[in-house]
Amino acid sequence: MNPNEKTTEKLEEELKRLQIINGVLIGLLGILFIVCIYGLLKNDTNRFFSILIVVPITLSTSIPINYRNIKKIKVELASRK
Repeated sequence: MNPNEKTTEKLEEELKRLQIINGVLIGLLGILFIVCIYGLLKNDTNRFFSILIVVPITLSTSIPINYRNIKKIKVELASRK
């Protein structure tokens, strides 16, 4: 559904929700990435951390998508005021 088809209240709720989700996602992926790097540096023989590092790298692709959606919503809200 396009942002121009939603009410202002729904857009504001969606904006807050996306900002919270994006913040939590950035925090968790950052922690996971740091843990993986630490595990790789401390334990060279364990393949677990080298395989696990793919998860934060892969999931980080959703962050720009969320930012693009946040920007669209902000533009639509600004045009309504």
